[in-house]
Amino acid sequence: MSALKKRLSKLIPDRIGKSNNNSNNSSNENVPQLADGIEGSSGSNGPLASTPQNNGAQTPERSNSRRNKARRSMDKERAKAENKKKQSLARIEDEKFLKEGPAALTQLYRPYINIGDMRRELYSRTSIGLTMTIQGVLQSFKPEEEQNEHGTISEQIVRTVEHYPAETIVVVHAKIRKSLQTVKNATVHDYELQVYEIHRVVPLTENVPFTVYDAENINREKEVDMDDDSGDDSVAASQPMSPISTDTPRGPPSRASTDLARNAFAKLDDKNLESRTSMDTGHHQKRSLPQRVRLNNRIIDLRTTPAQAIFRIQSGICNLFRSYLDTQGFFEIHTPKLQGGATESGATVFELNYFGRPAFLAQSPQLAKQMCIAADFERVYEIGAVFRAEDSNTPRHLTEYTGLDLEMALEELYHEALTLIDGMFKNLWKGIYDRYQKEIDLIDQFYPHTNVEWLDETPRIPFSVGVKMLVDSGWVEEDGSIPSETEDLSTRAEIRLGALVKEKYHTDYYILDKFPASVRPFYTMPDPEDDRFTNSFDIFMRGQEILTGGQRIHDAEFLEKRMKQKGVKPESMSEYLEGFRWGAPPHAGCGFGLERLTYLFLSLGNIRLASLFPRDPKSLPAVPPTLVLRHEDASTLHPIWEQEGKEFTPELLPSLEKLIANYGDAANTSWLDKRYHVWRHSTTGAAQGYVIHNSYAIIVGEPLCDKSQTPAIVSAFLNYLNTEHKNLKPIWMIIGSRTEEYLGEKFGWRTLSPAAEERADPRNNSAAKDNDLARKIRHAEKEGIKLQTLPFNEPVPEDFKEKVNARVRDWHKNRKGTQVHLTEIRPWLDEAHRKYFYAQGPDGTIHAINVLHQLSPENGYQVKFSLEFPGAPSGTVESLLLYSMKQLSAAEPDVKRITFGTGAQPHIEGGRNLGKHRIKALKKAYETIVKQARLLGKSEFREKMGTWNDGIYVAYPKGGLGAGGIRALMGFLEEDG
Repeated sequence: MSALKKRLSKLIPDRIGKSNNNSNNSSNENVPQLADGIEGSSGSNGPLASTPQNNGAQTPERSNSRRNKARRSMDKERAKAENKKKQSLARIEDEKFLKEGPAALTQLYRPYINIGDMRRELYSRTSIGLTMTIQGVLQSFKPEEEQNEHGTISEQIVRTVEHYPAETIVVVHAKIRKSLQTVKNATVHDYELQVYEIHRVVPLTENVPFTVYDAENINREKEVDMDDDSGDDSVAASQPMSPISTDTPRGPPSRASTDLARNAFAKLDDKNLESRTSMDTGHHQKRSLPQRVRLNNRIIDLRTTPAQAIFRIQSGICNLFRSYLDTQGFFEIHTPKLQGGATESGATVFELNYFGRPAFLAQSPQLAKQMCIAADFERVYEIGAVFRAEDSNTPRHLTEYTGLDLEMALEELYHEALTLIDGMFKNLWKGIYDRYQKEIDLIDQFYPHTNVEWLDETPRIPFSVGVKMLVDSGWVEEDGSIPSETEDLSTRAEIRLGALVKEKYHTDYYILDKFPASVRPFYTMPDPEDDRFTNSFDIFMRGQEILTGGQRIHDAEFLEKRMKQKGVKPESMSEYLEGFRWGAPPHAGCGFGLERLTYLFLSLGNIRLASLFPRDPKSLPAVPPTLVLRHEDASTLHPIWEQEGKEFTPELLPSLEKLIANYGDAANTSWLDKRYHVWRHSTTGAAQGYVIHNSYAIIVGEPLCDKSQTPAIVSAFLNYLNTEHKNLKPIWMIIGSRTEEYLGEKFGWRTLSPAAEERADPRNNSAAKDNDLARKIRHAEKEGIKLQTLPFNEPVPEDFKEKVNARVRDWHKNRKGTQVHLTEIRPWLDEAHRKYFYAQGPDGTIHAINVLHQLSPENGYQVKFSLEFPGAPSGTVESLLLYSMKQLSAAEPDVKRITFGTGAQPHIEGGRNLGKHRIKALKKAYETIVKQARLLGKSEFREKMGTWNDGIYVAYPKGGLGAGGIRALMGFLEEDG
């Protein structure tokens, strides 16, 4: 109890920069008094700061001063150690008191464990339009002389704010003050906000996978060790973190708690601050935040400072491109993105239905630009969308990007255009470095890079000379071939050539001229001196191509001839050809991608980071089909209150039983047991079941909702857990591949597959052809076993229930060892959605029962219970199972599958975000559990019944499993509910 009676010692000053008049030992009306030994923050010459008066030779006074300084340093270290020891002892006493103290006092004290000095990272906009993060401190205190009045911040407000999910938008009123310790994990390191008023703008309805704070600090420190699992029941995970430096001992505070109970107990536990404090990065548990997780949660990622800096620079690129070309006599055009011709260059195109006719998304504005030149526009440019149907999953390619294109009429040679384009790029580089150096320096903290180097006179290297440079350097392709001057260069060859140019010319920026005709589109003008080559060029930066351009064919007859040679039908592009038939001047142009230029200029490593919402071949996943529901009044797509135009009330939520029949799988039926909590989504009526076991929330099965809604429901449920059960660690078990992918890719959860749904087709069961099984069935028939069916959709007779219940009790008495299960044996729940089959002996004794539970139309039925009671002849349960499937197929021929439930697999399979060392450790632990609990017995029996495996997954956040999580899972599976 002694520790609980100490005064609150976590109060810190909320003003900085005191003048000499305020740097005294008197108590300030608004500011907590500084403890002895803490230096003033403004460098004043008052009592808290000492200024040496003699800067000359060594003197006795100087020697004494040094000795005193050394002694004070030793005293400070000693005080620090004593303070830490006291805190540790006090924490132990607190925990002991909470366990052993009188219930009346512990219940009173426990709510205040999580209240007090709470640090949160706030982020706001700066004058240049970027976001910044700054530490905010929310405290509940007031002057001792004002204890009977309201405090600056009440404890109730602190408690409420602590339950706000991360990324909640709030408006705060605060004072800026000097932080006592460097805040390493915020943009502002030396100052913090003392919050005295806070208002929530809007609540969150879905879980935020990570925060701006997470993304910025993980990226800055490059903590991407996927094998590290420091949070899994490790010692470090159990160590509390102190939000305030304990390096300096403090005197008695001048503020007191606003709550009498807090005055009595005063000593607060810091454990709740583990996820709040930002004072020292060394105390933070390391998280890995894969780039794909950030990109899959793009809105949150775009809130970070480096992301916003990237797009400010990208905006500057467009501005500089426009302004330069405007000064050169160009004007901006906007061309259509729908075209009737499928081929313009080497890129494949997206086909679509245009009112029953085929049309295509333009892979560039090339054709329209040339048509404008034929219309005497002379000089045009465009910034617009470009579409490429190339199945390239690389860091360099997108299927949709922003193209910057220009086209101009020529007076004599195409080098007129090349010279203008070269000048445009040099103006662009200079403009970016002049205008956006602050953003570039900020991005460099996260994506280190060097500035682009260029020469006043850009090297213009003929393609054949570039190939010769590669050959002379000994370069060969992966297949052992050497580069050819009439074939395109591979990406690896381009990078190597860039290195050779850098070595020879000391530049990152150069031009490769006179490309071979074999790799250029039909409209490219051939070189008049050698038709194997063309009047075309590529421009390279940092060893990769950023721009393609060249002279176009302007003679109509020659253009049609080249089209036919390239396999393009002239009649499919009649509108394009009209401009040349009516006369077009010589012209040239180019095009480059905004995203590629940005990512290469800043060395981001992945083009997706330079695209607001990147599109690649894996984007836009297919939406699962909507099936006909068994209960239309239990639809989550069209809730009953929306169908009837009513306001939502909890009474209108569809029953869990109907949701299972509409959307459920085997695991969902266990939610009917008493030990399950069922969360409901008020907007759709969807449901999710979970069990609280020790300090874990064990979530079982997929959400009950339409599959198209699964991501939103999963996110909303996690937001609920994060708000209402924030101290629980979630473990999600028995989920399908779509939910596993969502949790793994969207939230960065770790996933693995230890089990499978064991399914069978009741219409074509291979078990009916098994000789051993047939022999057992004949034996049961000889013993007089009769197989019976209870009428569906009729109440089960009470006398039948009594007989079965008695036999279930006999079954329980004969069970030995630990039983692993998801559900209790309660056959009479939800009778409306169950079918009952039983085997009876000649004397009327019930020897076996089989209960089928109706699931979604896709999943058919679950063999909910299949019990063979003591004394049953061999083959009884096998014959009853086959009989049940046969009867089901006859009654409902549309049922394509049934499931026997989840069965363990011999070996665990790794999923996402797991390193090889963790997989190895989990496999070893899993195999031990399987062996000890004999988990394969059911699976072996079910295989005889013709089942096949449909893999399921377990998912958990990093640090969420470990030994404690495994114990919680096993305890959950073994308990009787």
